[in-house]
Amino acid sequence: MYQLNLHDLTVEQFLAEYWQKKPLLIKGGFANFEDPISPDELAGLAAEEEIESRIVSKSKGEWQLETGPFEDYSAFGEQDWTLLLQAVDHWHPESAVLIEPFRFIPNWRIDDLMISFSTPGGGVGPHLDQYDVFIIQGMGKRHWRVGMPDATLTQHCPHPRLLQISPFVDCIDVITEPGDILYIPPGCPHEGISVDASLNYSVGFRAPAQKDLLTGLADYLIENEIQGERYTDAGRTVATNIGEITSADLASVQQMLQGLINDPKLLAQYFGSYITHAKHELDATEPDPHYHLDEIAEYLLEGSVLARLGGLRCCYIQATAADDISLFINGHTITVPATELSTVKQLCEQIQLDAQTCIAFAEDPSKLKLLTMLINQGYWYFVE
Repeated sequence: MYQLNLHDLTVEQFLAEYWQKKPLLIKGGFANFEDPISPDELAGLAAEEEIESRIVSKSKGEWQLETGPFEDYSAFGEQDWTLLLQAVDHWHPESAVLIEPFRFIPNWRIDDLMISFSTPGGGVGPHLDQYDVFIIQGMGKRHWRVGMPDATLTQHCPHPRLLQISPFVDCIDVITEPGDILYIPPGCPHEGISVDASLNYSVGFRAPAQKDLLTGLADYLIENEIQGERYTDAGRTVATNIGEITSADLASVQQMLQGLINDPKLLAQYFGSYITHAKHELDATEPDPHYHLDEIAEYLLEGSVLARLGGLRCCYIQATAADDISLFINGHTITVPATELSTVKQLCEQIQLDAQTCIAFAEDPSKLKLLTMLINQGYWYFVE
């Protein structure tokens, strides 16, 4: 297991002084770092249809971007290109472990693990992101420059699918080595150029835009056939200008829309479902045929260990200690009795359930029923 070393900072100090405020170089953030994946293994994943991959390259001043899957890399040469794979945590358990040291941020905010392999000179150009990211240096070295947010920066597209920014003033200029970590807040310009063949691991965080939240809410209302209230205007007076939408009309519409999100139960059910839905495909396979309760119990009592599917999003909401718990898993809602809070926490917080925990689940009928359902959905699986 990787352990994050913030040196002179506590996690609380990091959140107060740096999170969403300014970038930070954590030198040796992971001591004695060992790559969980090799460039060859990464290339193998990039050959899969289900995994989002792309190659960014630069030749004679011209930028190119190609999307995978990729089988052959000979056309790209020996330098100036980068292979990037999204959501590798969904497909490679050994790499997924890199996310765990950053769980001081809640589950719903964590997005995915992107991994990139770069040849010497490889990079994607100067750019900025609208989300927080921790970039872990694996094998090789990379020259990073990071700046503070700057409203004067302009954006341009050297390629139709590649957005870059104008030159920026840096506050960090460093060559990262294995185990070094860069924290980059939203809106901070940055550029990384590989010094030699290198691997980088990017732990990104979800930052939904208002548009996305509203679109998600509309989808939720449609899928669940929630009509809500109809517009009413009892007491309306004679219209002076029949073509005008008045400020009073707009205020009524605004109040009507706000009424949706002011409903605590609706907001909780919608947001829990929305934020736990996987953005990228999961490597989920339902067992065929499905397991029966007694089969699961037998396996668990024999000392089996269960692992959670890579990239699976698990969160819960409990309004008060006496209320039932809404457990959200990959966009689905499961209602769990208030007495099972410790069970819900285990499912949300642990990527593996050890033998002792599994035995405790097997000996409790309600826990066993819940776990059997999750196993039969392909969300938890037996570790060989």
